[in-house]
This record gives sequence, C-alpha cells and structure tokens, in this order.
Amino acid sequence: MIHVYYGDGKGKTTAALGLVMRARGRGMGCAVIQFLKDWDTGELAALDTLGVRVLRGKAEGHAFSFNMTDAEKAETRRIHERNLQTAFDWVRDGSVNLVVLDEALDAVSLDLLGAETLTTLLDEWRGGIEIVVTGHKPVGAVNARADYITEMVKIAHPYDSGITARKGVEF
Repeated sequence: MIHVYYGDGKGKTTAALGLVMRARGRGMGCAVIQFLKDWDTGELAALDTLGVRVLRGKAEGHAFSFNMTDAEKAETRRIHERNLQTAFDWVRDGSVNLVVLDEALDAVSLDLLGAETLTTLLDEWRGGIEIVVTGHKPVGAVNARADYITEMVKIAHPYDSGITARKGVEF
C-alpha cells in the first residue's frame, strides 16, 4: 500500500522510519531514499545497524534549493532519479519490501524530481511493496494513489521561538 505523510508539523520522517523499524523487526527488506538531504543525521547510524539500505543526496554546495544554480538543480535531479532507479532494481530483485521516499513531495514541488517519474514508480510498485512518501505539501497525483494519508499539522514548534534544530531530536 501507499502511505503519504505530509504537512508543516514535525514527525513525517520519524513516522516513516518507525514503520521501517517495525518492518525490519518482521524481517522485511527496507530502503530509504532521502531527497534534498545530504547532511549527517542521527537516523543514518541506526538505519545502518538495522541493515536498511539508504540512498540520498543532492548537488554539493548548497543547503537549500533556492540557492542552487540551474546546473546544480539539474545534477540534483539526476541524483534523485538515479537513486529511484537503484531502489527500483532492489524492488525488482525482491530484496526490498518497503521503500520510504523521504521528502519526495518537496522534490516534486521544486521540480527536482519529475511528478511523472514518481507516479509511474508508484503505479509499478503498487501491490508488491509498502511505499511511504513524505514532504511538506501534498501532490494531488500522489494522494490520488495513496491508501493512507496523514497530515502533520504544526500547532507549536520551538523554531518559532528561535530555537534551532537539535541534534538527536530534529536531525
């Protein structure tokens, strides 16, 4: 089935990785593809320990897409599509039963991943594996295919008070 976690609230990636933990605990093969992320995060070591395959990346040099040149955006899009192809190979060979596409909705919204690429993949994978897609804003074509849709709504967040991301909690 297809799961979508979206919104401005905290917890999208956390919920997706909780599902990965549950699946690994039942012996399922899992992969996490992180779009728009290339910095060190606390979950990477834990995922490695659990034997979860992780693909991530974007063009080097800028934290945010609005700072990227056209060439960096094109390189980021190539990286994202290459990572999806690798994950597709894992699904096809049967070694992965659950795939998390972390921040894929944002990558589509920023045109750093083709919406058609993502929806084609969802259609091809449907019925064979569990797929989790996260991001801030919903993508209609993705939601139309989803079995689960959860909106994370921010009521309060420490960032609003000037507190920056904390190691081990936000990253």
